[in-house]
Amino acid sequence: MSDCIFCKMVTGDIPCRKVYEDDQVLAFHDIAPKAPVHVLVIPKVHVASLYELDEVSTPYAHAMISKAPEIAKELGLAEGFRLVANTGEACGQTVHHLHFHILGKFNDSGDTGFPGEND
Repeated sequence: MSDCIFCKMVTGDIPCRKVYEDDQVLAFHDIAPKAPVHVLVIPKVHVASLYELDEVSTPYAHAMISKAPEIAKELGLAEGFRLVANTGEACGQTVHHLHFHILGKFNDSGDTGFPGEND
């Protein structure tokens, strides 16, 4: 998709701080982190959200999920991490290209980055 910022990252038209890349998946640091470790994992094909998965894009989603633990461990999250997918604007999806957030290394206050959890 020509106007999708994540598609432009896949093609290299927009730079990103990559942490992992293969033929199906790209992972990079979030530009507005919500945790000490905050990385986005995206498929290298455009699919707007989980609602849009089909026969072509489902293997990419599977690759994203399969690679998440490996990426998390490489980022020093061997003790645990959170994997989040916002689906739809009503739930916070602002970029309409499927992506998972890998979040970890929360502070010692007990904050896990989950909105409303400690309110």
